[in-house]
Amino acid sequence: MRSQSSRSSHRKLRAAAVVCAAVAVAGPAPAAAWAATTPQAAPQAAPQAAPQGPARPAAPTPDPFDGLTPAAIADRAVDATRSADSLRMTGEVVTEGQDLSVDFSVDDRGACQGRIGVDDGRAELRRVDDITYMKGDESFWRTSMTAQGVPENQIAPVIELVKGRWLKIAPGQAGSSDLGEVCDLDSLLDDLGRDEEDREGLTRGPDREVDGTPVATLVKKDGDETTTVSVAQEGEPYIREVVRTGGDEPGTMTLSEFDRPVKVTAPPADETVDLSRLDPGTPA
Repeated sequence: MRSQSSRSSHRKLRAAAVVCAAVAVAGPAPAAAWAATTPQAAPQAAPQAAPQGPARPAAPTPDPFDGLTPAAIADRAVDATRSADSLRMTGEVVTEGQDLSVDFSVDDRGACQGRIGVDDGRAELRRVDDITYMKGDESFWRTSMTAQGVPENQIAPVIELVKGRWLKIAPGQAGSSDLGEVCDLDSLLDDLGRDEEDREGLTRGPDREVDGTPVATLVKKDGDETTTVSVAQEGEPYIREVVRTGGDEPGTMTLSEFDRPVKVTAPPADETVDLSRLDPGTPA
């Protein structure tokens, strides 16, 4: 029989791992939130011709947005992007003072996979059949746990436990529901374009290309910060790229692979560690 102190130690270790995983896996969420300030249409905006600017050699003929205001183009882009069944999100941004990188595919049925970076740390993520798996390097786990205030004497045991293995969080375990929201496309894009303050002051910039796709650009300036949103001019008017320069949260986020299946394979069982095994006497 384990002593009371042993039980307490295991429970603290388990809690630390859960908290760490929940926060770390949320990497794509702040990345999506960073891009979610995409401007949307101003209510009842009167139609006007797009402002004249530099030549737009990348634009298809005819321009699918001819005669639309920049705000109306943004409105179409937000609606199209939020209606996608799946997408891939890649980029590097600064959020809450941390360097965040993501390469993350997600669908609206709870499947996701990809890579997340926080400062110098890196991790792989998979979610399939409502089970989340995460495999991070030492720097990733340490950065994530330190940011959450996990005591140093608990960090080393957690890192040793998950070294070279996938941390597994099953339905019903702490953090599972939060992780499910991160890996659900509808939840991830829920706030896209909803901030009314971001609907004002849009202008149309020069057309260009993103990964070979012609795009219209919408530009919003706010002090020393400039946000440029690129909207596909071929097919559905998806948001293809958001670039932010200046300000406290610069970066670039690219969206691609819309409506493609996200196929996720669970890691081999012998390469995973289940949270419940940290403290078998405690319900998962």
